[in-house]
Amino acid sequence: MKFVAVTACPTGIAHTYMAAEKLEKTAKKLGHTIKVETQGAMGIENELTQADVDSADAAIIATDIALENEERFSRIRKIHVPVQEALKDAEGIFARLKT
Repeated sequence: MKFVAVTACPTGIAHTYMAAEKLEKTAKKLGHTIKVETQGAMGIENELTQADVDSADAAIIATDIALENEERFSRIRKIHVPVQEALKDAEGIFARLKT
């Protein structure tokens, strides 16, 4: 499957990037592709285009703060989870989206 994701935590430093890395590694391990946007202290990095979103099977929104430009995901299947869940149970998140 093809996924897009956004990670963001209140301070926008460590956990934002750790969650992005965990989702990327887990997707690869499970045979999926993923592009992850981070919204952190440095602003939006690796920004997802509308084409990225439209071509994905599902989106993972792993945030503890309000997401910028969330309307991009209005036409796609998505799951909202806390950043800590992405760090602790990334495989479980992917499993929930496969069903």
